[in-house]
Amino acid sequence: MSATETAQYLVHQLIARDVKDAVIAPGSRSGPLALALHAADAQGLIRLHVRVDEREAGFLALGLAKSSRRPVPVVTTSGTAVANLHPAMLEALHAGVPVIAVTADRPGRLRGTGANQTTEQRKIFPGIQFTSDPWEAVRFTGPRHLNLELDEPLIEPVAWDFSARRPTESSTFTEPLVHAKLEVGPQTVVVAGDDSQQAARELAEQGGWPLFAEPTSGSRTGDNALAAYRLVLQHSPLTEQIERVISFGHSTLSRPITQLLSRTDIEIVHVGTPGTFPVPAGGNVRFVDVVEAAADDDGWLSSWLDADKVATAAIDAVLDGATPYDVARTINHGVPPDGLLFVGSSNPVRDLDLVAASYPVGEHRLILGNRGLAGIDGTLSSAIGAALGRSSSRAIAYVGDLTFLHGSNGLLMGPGEPRPDLTIVVASDDGGSIFSTLEQGSPEYADSFERVYATPTGADISALCAAYGVPHHTVGPKDLAAALAEQATGMRVLEVPVDRLGRQDLTSAIDAAVRTSLQP
Repeated sequence: MSATETAQYLVHQLIARDVKDAVIAPGSRSGPLALALHAADAQGLIRLHVRVDEREAGFLALGLAKSSRRPVPVVTTSGTAVANLHPAMLEALHAGVPVIAVTADRPGRLRGTGANQTTEQRKIFPGIQFTSDPWEAVRFTGPRHLNLELDEPLIEPVAWDFSARRPTESSTFTEPLVHAKLEVGPQTVVVAGDDSQQAARELAEQGGWPLFAEPTSGSRTGDNALAAYRLVLQHSPLTEQIERVISFGHSTLSRPITQLLSRTDIEIVHVGTPGTFPVPAGGNVRFVDVVEAAADDDGWLSSWLDADKVATAAIDAVLDGATPYDVARTINHGVPPDGLLFVGSSNPVRDLDLVAASYPVGEHRLILGNRGLAGIDGTLSSAIGAALGRSSSRAIAYVGDLTFLHGSNGLLMGPGEPRPDLTIVVASDDGGSIFSTLEQGSPEYADSFERVYATPTGADISALCAAYGVPHHTVGPKDLAAALAEQATGMRVLEVPVDRLGRQDLTSAIDAAVRTSLQP
């Protein structure tokens, strides 16, 4: 096929697969793909998003795909443009997100020569299914890499018409599901990692068991979810009484959960595959697709809920209304029904994990983050994409200042590009405060800590926002709730100054308060 025919065929396949959004970055070799998608956008069939930065384009597609749960293609030209998709494609691989990297390539005869922008870009994303057939790329779930060799002429006059959809064939074969019916009796807890969705909450309620749900699990709703579960696990005598764990999703957020799932002396049932289980699985771990349970003794659940109330009260006694944990709690309260929260890695998601009360069931809040590899790169673009991928216009992104600076180019977009109603809250402490809570924060590393771990930049976030044309406001922690309640439209940044130097002492004080409160 000619380059034009290839572009037509690809767009027909995307439309037939019910793809609603596509992202492109400018380039010459990808020219016919850009024209075809622009025509599909003009015909109201696919909404097009254009970004000049391929890395941010990849993360925008990731966010769109995460919130819409539909495949989203991201199109680049050849050469280094392809390599810039690598971080987003790695995240898509480890989180199981259906991003399709559509990379324009030079004809194969030019590989191994000095031809401009020519390299070996086939299979450049290890672990991701590679194909040169658009039909193959769009018919599966999960991330795909579609590499298209386009020869000249690249641009031809053509009347693009995608109104007549070309149906795609679909496979009717599915693997049989592995079911597990759980017996009552063992003292059981339910763990919900990233993207567990409501299944974890429903099982916990069926069995009458405590639920340890990460913020991005989609399960932190209802009456069985504990807020301070990670510190309760760490300090309560109840932990030693656990006899069975039912695990959902991809749990990577806290060491107490990792330690729990590493135990070999209890029964562990993981709803998923070894690829979503966070540690090497011992012989005591079963992998299943579906679990069912009957109601168990509710005294076990009551004990955990009581411990959670005690721990939460101890945490509250330490907080003064101006800490990063107070910021996280305010943001949790500020997400309206049908709203979206996209939370960054490092401290923001961990702060939220410790203090976020569960939401009522049925209010359709969506809490997302890039937890596949838990990087900070591309978070703003992913948040923008996630907000654009939902019908609700109320969205919040919650990030640290380094995450904001690392992905600030996500704010760079043309004046005619779709923009969401998105409030970006930046917990601004001029550096990487998470490291002060880890081994690197110990006094013996004080001489090197500021330069190689904390990495303060002194960057002016307000000036950066002005350069991108995004409104910026500095808001104190105690004024954040009122700022979030404002009916703002479009994109804006709320910078909330918080203390980094006292972070280690604050973490230690919270830990000590919970430990003391839970002593028998």
